[in-house]
Amino acid sequence: MRRPRRPRLPQFLRPRLPRTRTGQRRAVQAVMAGCVLALLPATWMYAVTGDRLRTAADVPRTEVAVVFGAGLWQGEPSPYLAHRLDAAAELYRSGRIQVVLVTGDNSREDYDEPDAMRAYLTKRGVPDGRIVSDYAGFDTWDSCVRAKKIFGVDEAVLISQGFHIRRAVALCQEAGVASYGVGVDAVHDTTWYYGGAREVIAAGKALLDAAFEPDPLFLGPQEPGVERALASAKRSAGQ
Repeated sequence: MRRPRRPRLPQFLRPRLPRTRTGQRRAVQAVMAGCVLALLPATWMYAVTGDRLRTAADVPRTEVAVVFGAGLWQGEPSPYLAHRLDAAAELYRSGRIQVVLVTGDNSREDYDEPDAMRAYLTKRGVPDGRIVSDYAGFDTWDSCVRAKKIFGVDEAVLISQGFHIRRAVALCQEAGVASYGVGVDAVHDTTWYYGGAREVIAAGKALLDAAFEPDPLFLGPQEPGVERALASAKRSAGQ
C-alpha cells in the first residue's frame, strides 16, 4: 500500500537557508541580534528598578502612593484593581502613606476608573480628602508623567501587580518620580497569563517612551490636589 504524499508548501512559503558559509554566518548573527533586541527592554527595566521593589510590610514611609487603573467590571473595580486598592488601604492604615493618587481612564462618560477607585478606598477607611484623582491616566507613561508635571509628585510608592510593577517603577523613575514598587499578589488565571504576555510588548513601548519622552495624550494645567491633601494630613497630625 502506497503511503500518501504529504502536501508541500508553495515555493514562496518555503524557508531558504543560506548555502554559503558567509550567508550562514550572517543568518546566525541576525538571529543573535534579534534575541538581544528582544531582551533589551527587560534588561533595561531590571537595571533601572534595581532594588526599588518592596512588600507592603517593608516599603519606606512615603507621603504619596500611586495606584494604576486596571479595568472595571460593571462599574466596580476588577479583581486585579481591587487587590491594588486593598494594598493602598493597608499602607494608609499602617501609616506608611498619607495620600493616594488614583490614576486611570475616564475617556468616556460611562467609564470612570478614578471615581470607582475612590469609592472603593473610602469604603475601606481611606478618607475622601486623602484621595486625589487623575482622570487622564490612559497608560503607565501618561500616569507617571502627569504625577510629576500635573500633581507635583517627586516621590511615590507605586502599587500594581507583580507582572507590571517593574515597568511602572522604571517609567516613573524616568519621568522624574523617585519610586518604590509594591507588587501585589494575584491568582494565576487567564488574566494573569495575558498580563504577563502583554508585558513583553509593553516593555518595548516603555523603552521607547523612556527614550523619546513623548507628552501624555492629555497634559493640561497643574493641579494642587496632592499638595492640599498633604497639607490636610499634616494639620491632622498636628492636632
